Amino acid sequence: MFQAIYIDKQGDDYQCSLKTLQDQDFPEHGDVTVRVEYSTLNFKDGLAITGSSPVVRTFPLVPGIDFSGVVESSRNPDFSAGQRVFINGWGLGEKYWGGLAQKAKVPGEWLLSVPQTLSTYDVMAIGTAGYTAMLAVMALEKHGVLPESGPVLVTGANGGVGGFAIAFLAKLGYQVVASTGRPEETERLHKLGASEIIDRQSLSQPGKPLAKERWAGAIDSVGSHTLANVCASTVYGGVVAACGLAQGMDFPATVAPFILRGVTLAGIDSVMCPMETRRLAWEKIAGLIDSDLIAQASTTIGMSDVIETAQSLLEGKVKGRVVVDVNQE
Repeated sequence: MFQAIYIDKQGDDYQCSLKTLQDQDFPEHGDVTVRVEYSTLNFKDGLAITGSSPVVRTFPLVPGIDFSGVVESSRNPDFSAGQRVFINGWGLGEKYWGGLAQKAKVPGEWLLSVPQTLSTYDVMAIGTAGYTAMLAVMALEKHGVLPESGPVLVTGANGGVGGFAIAFLAKLGYQVVASTGRPEETERLHKLGASEIIDRQSLSQPGKPLAKERWAGAIDSVGSHTLANVCASTVYGGVVAACGLAQGMDFPATVAPFILRGVTLAGIDSVMCPMETRRLAWEKIAGLIDSDLIAQASTTIGMSDVIETAQSLLEGKVKGRVVVDVNQE
């Protein structure tokens, strides 16, 4: 038997609870069984757990879009018992049972081996948020935004993606400007590597089709008016990597930045990202991350705190990464 966060729906009755399950409860999916050690709480997990958005596509379901742990048993020749593994995305916590449980069963082709320099805790402290941030950084690099190109804006700076984006960019030598609605977090953002802090209100309201050119590049996890204003204030030939929708899924913009300034809007998807790109992203993360950054970026909770913390996450009351120790009550 094992403990899991369990979501079910009967008619309009949406329920989420901490429940005891057995191995036979697993859906017939996957050839590797993992003893989970850590999972996380991401924005998407918060939506799934609270039922605030139709994230969950099949019922019943265990949420959790990522996890790390040790292989218990495997029918996949690439994995064997005792191997340290982790996973991000692939529809976990949406279509397939995810990581907020003491056990998980997934296809081996979705798993990655934990890098030698990192622990199973580390890869979850970094998690989908850090991995997504690195994909966004790689998109800027791919499109020619270099440290000498000019300042790079990071919106949603106090979120998981934002915090890691700031840290990675700073370590690579970029000048980073952080946008946040929490001025009390200014010192923490400076420690992560931000050289300047701006109020998110300057970006979150309806704006002009084109604004003063400010950013050589940007990483946006907010969407809506914020993303529109970021594009409108990006310099000629600049690049904006879009990877989130904390403000909304809409994009109330015009084509002006794209056809008059040659701005590139690069979409970042971490869920179905090809394995080769994933490996490269995690290789770059392992080369940049350090214990101080992990400690700054993460807090740890047990399973009994997951549901309440998920609501706080959606209300903007949680800073940085939330790691879930699935073997802690």
